[in-house]
Amino acid sequence: MEQLVTSDFRLGIIAGGQLGKMLVLAASNWDVNTYVLDDDAHCPAAPACTRFVQGSRHSFDDVVAFGRMVDMITFEIEDVNIDALRALKAEGRRIVPDPETLAVIQDKGRQKDFYAAHGIPTAPYSLYESSADIRRAVAEGRLVPPFVQKLRLGGYDGKGVAVIESADQLAALLEGPSVVEQRIDIAKEISIIAARNARGEVRCFPAVEMVFDARANLVDRLFCPAGIPDHLQADAVRLATELVTALDLSGLLAVEMFVDTAGALWVNEVAPRAHNSGHHSIESVITSQFEQQLRAIFNFPLGSTRLKMPAVMVNLLGEPDCSGAVRYEGMTECMGVDGVKIHLYGKTHTRPFRKMGHVTVMAPTLEEAMEKASVVKQTLKVRSW
Repeated sequence: MEQLVTSDFRLGIIAGGQLGKMLVLAASNWDVNTYVLDDDAHCPAAPACTRFVQGSRHSFDDVVAFGRMVDMITFEIEDVNIDALRALKAEGRRIVPDPETLAVIQDKGRQKDFYAAHGIPTAPYSLYESSADIRRAVAEGRLVPPFVQKLRLGGYDGKGVAVIESADQLAALLEGPSVVEQRIDIAKEISIIAARNARGEVRCFPAVEMVFDARANLVDRLFCPAGIPDHLQADAVRLATELVTALDLSGLLAVEMFVDTAGALWVNEVAPRAHNSGHHSIESVITSQFEQQLRAIFNFPLGSTRLKMPAVMVNLLGEPDCSGAVRYEGMTECMGVDGVKIHLYGKTHTRPFRKMGHVTVMAPTLEEAMEKASVVKQTLKVRSW
């Protein structure tokens, strides 16, 4: 059944970071009231939403109370109290994506088991309960570096990940239940964002190629179209479509993938929401990822994902030596560059490598967009007072 949207419809968004803010701004085009739950009264979405509710997404009581205020619940991050969502679902509240889908995706171990059960190519892996178990496996020869350790719960934006190159680096292991993956010889890292509504309609955005900042283990910039052959683009879309369908997910699914040195695709991990790898779509795609998220959760027809113009997105990260009240350098110069679109998230304080905004650069050719993005990268700086 189609979800009726009226001017008194209350869409609840759990967490109010930059993704929540951009979803609120997209919802305002449809006159949808947006309620946001976040523990930070100064979060980016707070000034933009219809009503801000201060509370923790990890608190059973806070999430349940918030869910009873609204007509539908969705998310900007999957790290939410699942028991509270299950209780709300039992009361008949609409939660999109479904709590059971979130429960699978929250836990990187369950994610990997899901891929294995559904024939989705992913790096060989093992599950461990503690860092001591990992050390024991190395000592007994059952696990041989190099490998990647990922905490099963709570990791994001490079946090909760340890890359172990040799047995001499075992002191860097993280404590907690983990997935340990065999390291893939990576040629490229790409992302596909798939949208699916309750009717089963699926549309995928064009693949983007991601370039990482090794110091912060964060995406430094990405570009679209990705530098992959047509058959790999088609295979990536097929994999993303298979995954979002197998999960029976309504909403968005960002699927991060590796292209190995032999040209094979491997699914790394997924996120059931809008994603950093889709920010360029606000300007460069017919339908932005945020409008598409709304279309999907309201069970509307999905919008066109046709790329209007090649684009590069640059993440604006806090400078490594800066902490405190934020100031931006180079805004005037960058705004004078044709095709540059600057998005500041409204975070009042910066710290090293904190995501403070992004810039999308569009041009008739990808090469031209990359040149302009390099100018932006060198010019626009996030510093403190």
